[in-house]
Amino acid sequence: MSTFSIFLVLITIVCFLLVVVIMVQNPKGGGLSSSFGGSAQMGGVQKTTDFLDKSTWTLATILIILIMLSSLSFGGSMSDTGSKIIGNTETPAAPATKTPAVPAQNTPTGTTPAK
Repeated sequence: MSTFSIFLVLITIVCFLLVVVIMVQNPKGGGLSSSFGGSAQMGGVQKTTDFLDKSTWTLATILIILIMLSSLSFGGSMSDTGSKIIGNTETPAAPATKTPAVPAQNTPTGTTPAK
């Protein structure tokens, strides 16, 4: 398994966790924090919101770092060394002066015209 494949698996796991953490949150104050009754619970509502907020930022930072590291490791057999947009083909040099093309005449060689 290549390094790039390992980074792909880690990026997929972090993305899944990030989606779960974001879906648990509710922008209007509901979500997971509203299911806890009051501050008598362990941690309380405010602690749950802080945890979800910190975990969102942490997972987002980890995701960005993993993406950058995976781009550095993407140099194996899967990548091309040359560019496909700018080909390495050599173009013939254009003539310095442009002369109009003269059509060839269809006269047979080696025969003399009839008199």
